[in-house]
Amino acid sequence: MRHPMFPAASDSNRLRLFSGSANVSLAQEVARYLGMDVGPMIRKRFADGELYIQIQESIRGCDVYLIQPCCNPVNDHLMELLIMIDACRRASARQITAVIPYYGYARADRKTAGRESIAAKLVANLITEAGASRVLAMDLHSAQIQGYFDIPFDHVYGSPVVVDYLLSKQLPDIVVVSPDVGGVARARAFAKKLNDAPLAIIDKRRQTHNVAEVMNLIGDVKDKTAVLVDDMIDTAGTIAQGAQLLKAKGARQVYACATHPVFSGPAIERLSSGIVEEVIVTNTIPVPQEHLFPQLKVLPVAPILGEAIWRIHEDNSVSNMFK
Repeated sequence: MRHPMFPAASDSNRLRLFSGSANVSLAQEVARYLGMDVGPMIRKRFADGELYIQIQESIRGCDVYLIQPCCNPVNDHLMELLIMIDACRRASARQITAVIPYYGYARADRKTAGRESIAAKLVANLITEAGASRVLAMDLHSAQIQGYFDIPFDHVYGSPVVVDYLLSKQLPDIVVVSPDVGGVARARAFAKKLNDAPLAIIDKRRQTHNVAEVMNLIGDVKDKTAVLVDDMIDTAGTIAQGAQLLKAKGARQVYACATHPVFSGPAIERLSSGIVEEVIVTNTIPVPQEHLFPQLKVLPVAPILGEAIWRIHEDNSVSNMFK
């Protein structure tokens, strides 16, 4: 029984938010949504490249949320997240939630050839063994990754902010296009939110990693506004070839939408070439100044992550956010 001189701390006072180095601006936006500050933390690197993390306030008995997308450089940011989790566990945090807006290694979710690693599962093991109590992630490349964790996993989506933006533009004759067969479920859900827009599918055959060959289009895009929907844009090969096919099939204009702007290699050159009317992404991954181009629109996801964090903290439903 608790001593009357020491009443239980308010649950709202137990909430703590910390940021890794991957996307500090996003963490600050989430903190503003929650009406709090990002917690103080020392982060430095030793001469040999090793990382050092120290939490600069007491988190004993607190619910701690660590915001860190595993974006480029993926290995550094993943290791930093693991060290942050370990530091919080050793500081006696009551619960540690790894908030991972972009889950690195998500494309290595199964074996497609002999002697391959399933790195997405390995990352799940590392996060769990480091001491995370729960994971909050956004728009996983593969939904089955949730099953790789033996701890609670909340999966949220960036599509609401993208859909709202597209609806505000009042585009005529929209058809939602999946860039491959594997993305049909994502595109179908997206089309439903866009007033039940029709759906088209690009059938492509991937010859090797980061190289895609467009083969055929299933559906009608002639004289329509085609909206390509994917979870991420990496080298933009899929988007560029898909947009070329859609234009060849008579699409009036093409918009490209994705949650995660990975933007590797020739992506900026391809996306800024004029093949698409607009590239609509979110800020799960920071877009450096040199990667900005006129057709790019970056939308904020801090309200979605902030609301999810608050609902988790208050033991309320997260899935109801998207109904």
